[in-house]
Amino acid sequence: MKVEWKGQRVFEATPPSGNRFLMDAYPESGGQNMGPTPLEAFLTSGAACSAMDVLQILEKKRQKVTSYRVEIEGIRAEDGPYPRPFTSLVFRHIIEGENLDPAAVDQAVKLSDEKYCTVIATLRATPKVTSEFVIV
Repeated sequence: MKVEWKGQRVFEATPPSGNRFLMDAYPESGGQNMGPTPLEAFLTSGAACSAMDVLQILEKKRQKVTSYRVEIEGIRAEDGPYPRPFTSLVFRHIIEGENLDPAAVDQAVKLSDEKYCTVIATLRATPKVTSEFVIV
């Protein structure tokens, strides 16, 4: 994967799929609102990863979902010097459908949360992160 600067605070992400997308900063931080902030992209990727798992599991259980969204609620470290990491996150799955079985939905969310969603598993694992640089 790569992320390339496009001017001001805009960066273009190019993942292996080739489906490029822009990220930007808030206007008060010099951004132009051309895409989500990196933090927004990070959190919403966890929601989308889990939701895709849940939908697939519910389809296998023959549950008919008609509407689905995930709301993310986070608590960040107190205001102060950066970084201000999140100290807790809640991914709230809001699902509508025809005669949904609460036990099936509960199991699907748990399976995604504990077994399948790589993004959420990575958040829990706190992987070792290093940074390098190259001057060309």
